Amino acid sequence: MSLTLAVLAAGIGSRYGGLKQMDPVGPSGEFIIDYSIHDAILAGFDKVVFIIRHDIEKDFRATIGARVEKKVQTEYVFQSLNFMPRGYQVPPERKKPWGTGHAVLVSESAVSEPFGVINADDFYGQQSYDVLAGFLRETAGDNSRYGMVGFILRNTLSEHGSVSRGICRANMNGNLESIIECTKIEKAGRGLSCNNAGIKLSGDESVSMNMWGFKPSIFAYLRNKFEDFLQTSAGDPKAEYFIPEVVNTLMAERKITVQLLETKSAWFGITNPEDKQAVVGKIRRLVDSGVYPNNLLSLH
Repeated sequence: MSLTLAVLAAGIGSRYGGLKQMDPVGPSGEFIIDYSIHDAILAGFDKVVFIIRHDIEKDFRATIGARVEKKVQTEYVFQSLNFMPRGYQVPPERKKPWGTGHAVLVSESAVSEPFGVINADDFYGQQSYDVLAGFLRETAGDNSRYGMVGFILRNTLSEHGSVSRGICRANMNGNLESIIECTKIEKAGRGLSCNNAGIKLSGDESVSMNMWGFKPSIFAYLRNKFEDFLQTSAGDPKAEYFIPEVVNTLMAERKITVQLLETKSAWFGITNPEDKQAVVGKIRRLVDSGVYPNNLLSLH
């Protein structure tokens, strides 16, 4: 069966200071997204939909797009502030993007099959794509069953300061019950501490790193909840419409179930400039151990 991977890349140009300044992390000039697409194809994803902005389209297609189009069916959709429900207008003071929930919503025109969602600049690991693809195949006939890949907290920590993570709570059936945002997580003695009062962390908790498995039924929910969001938050220029908030609401309303899919893969990404060398080293070790070839870009 066909599986699509939707890649959230609308913010990539602003984070890196322009696509042309993206730093390679692999030994032959690979970006993190090159490894993500490689892993996704091996897991059985046969189409990639990039969610980008119009102003980065030319550079994106010339760099990342030119590489990916050689390997898999590739489409592009565009996240813009004026992608709004009928009857709504963008507030004049609004400059910030509407958020990840809005980004997934704009991909509706390109997605008609079970699909995964990832961040363009995050490394998730081969096992993560395998468990996500397997879940989507097994549940293809149930439009109310979604999935979220949960990473072990200690496998997502930064070597350069504290992090914020969504701590996942699941029931005995393995279904997600809630995602609780924990801020400023950092090492404290043998354990971990965070800003949230009353929450103690061991490092073994499952956390959300924005790797989701959805069915096309999510789009109707996203449209409806986006209108709710606009009615309450459109006047706040910093408010964002996030995927976890939508999922939490839908679970509370008992409209969906979300299976917590476990992976032992390490997650990593480049949030701060000092993260780059750590990422380069981790990729190098994966190459040296035979997980990836020395020149991933040479594969077609």
